[in-house]
Amino acid sequence: MVFTYLVRTFEKLGWRFARQSASHIILVKEGEMVTLSVPDHHEVAKGTLRGLIRTAGLTVEEFIANV
Repeated sequence: MVFTYLVRTFEKLGWRFARQSASHIILVKEGEMVTLSVPDHHEVAKGTLRGLIRTAGLTVEEFIANV
């Protein structure tokens, strides 16, 4: 998935940009203890994407419904 679409989808789901650390964007969500570290690559690998979705506490279907 393309990086910009990935970040926009997480923003729709309530995640917000916190900071950038080297080649990764850090996203946070109020009320969540975890942060998402999204690699700032043109294409994010499918395994990395699945891990981010899982870390966010979502299912793949929930994520796809918000794309």
